[in-house]
Amino acid sequence: QVQLVESGGGSVRLGGSLRLSCVFNGNGMAWYRMAWYRQVPGQERTFVASLTTGGFAAYSDSVKGRFTISRNNDQKIAHLEMTKVRFEDTATYYCNAVSGADFWGQGTQVTVSP
Repeated sequence: QVQLVESGGGSVRLGGSLRLSCVFNGNGMAWYRMAWYRQVPGQERTFVASLTTGGFAAYSDSVKGRFTISRNNDQKIAHLEMTKVRFEDTATYYCNAVSGADFWGQGTQVTVSP
């Protein structure tokens, strides 16, 4: 069983930076594709970024060039580095781990303010 715990959310000024963390509680993080999704109330959860077990990163067009996903399998943690944030980045951010089974964290809120 895997439990994901996100942290690092909060309020950030327009154009600023924020780093989200996702602690992987369980075994075998190296076998999981790690990803971040986000959701705004009333809308569907959408893909933000992913990082495969082989180190291939993918990003949504809206965050490409501004966000960076990383992982450290030994420390069992993944990060989402957010830079040059925009108002539309305001959302609840969810960590996701997939390796056959699919696991989600509880989410961390990010609010971009003027």
